[in-house]
Amino acid sequence: MNQKRATLIGLIAVLLWSAVVGLIRSVSEGFGAVGGAAMIYTLSAVLLLFTVGFPDLRRFPRAYLILGSLLFVSYELCLSLSLGFANTGTQAIEVGMVNYLWPGLTIVLSVLVNRQKTSLMIVPGLLIAIAGIGCVLGGERGFAAAHIVGNINSNVLSYGLAFTGAMIWAIYCVVTKKIAQGNNGITLFFILTAISLWVKYLLSPQPEFTLTIATTINVVLAACAMGFGYAAWNIGILHGNVTVLATASYFVPVISALLATFILGSALTVTFWQGAAMVSFGSLLCWWATRAAETGT
Repeated sequence: MNQKRATLIGLIAVLLWSAVVGLIRSVSEGFGAVGGAAMIYTLSAVLLLFTVGFPDLRRFPRAYLILGSLLFVSYELCLSLSLGFANTGTQAIEVGMVNYLWPGLTIVLSVLVNRQKTSLMIVPGLLIAIAGIGCVLGGERGFAAAHIVGNINSNVLSYGLAFTGAMIWAIYCVVTKKIAQGNNGITLFFILTAISLWVKYLLSPQPEFTLTIATTINVVLAACAMGFGYAAWNIGILHGNVTVLATASYFVPVISALLATFILGSALTVTFWQGAAMVSFGSLLCWWATRAAETGT
């Protein structure tokens, strides 16, 4: 496969992932937070079995098999449930934006753990991303501490899960790069996530499914976005232009908000869009700080 085609496939993955926030939320409105997520990850796992295949676990380092599984499943549970437990569609979009702190956190953690070279630009980059989240949570009032705290207190569970997920995914990205030894356990991880969600569904009271044509379509679309997204990204990273793909991935917060607005029919404030842009720009600045340090520019 030539590089341009592989890069294009990788960019498609960025678009697919950007639709996940809106689709997961729409599915939860019909099947509940836990049941909807369980259905999405089950179907995604089936799709990955046919596209990526099931890995040879005998080749997996034990550390990657155990720690990678634990971190991945924990992150996916935090992501899906944080969106599903949001009070409204608009809040789900805000929760999704909190999750997108992970790129900046990943770079910072990589600098601390892997001693990756960086410049001082990483500091304003991280601060801009965090300030962007503040603007998102502040609503029309912008970066207003009292309003931000009040918004978080209105649904501590969702916002807490989203932030925890961002931290877990940053750790996953840094740790698995060191211990995976080139192995890809994505199919196994999705299967484990689906099993975990079904266990939770069976062991706790859940709302009844509202099965309609619309909710069924949303489940299929969400599963395709996640399953094919990972498969497409894998092709892009292996055979495409990694620099182009890395740059494009930092615009996911803005693209995700745009698609979620369309899917959920939510109206977002100008301040929200400013905050979303700050999250993307701050994360991109963190990435640029490491690139500049490595190239000496």
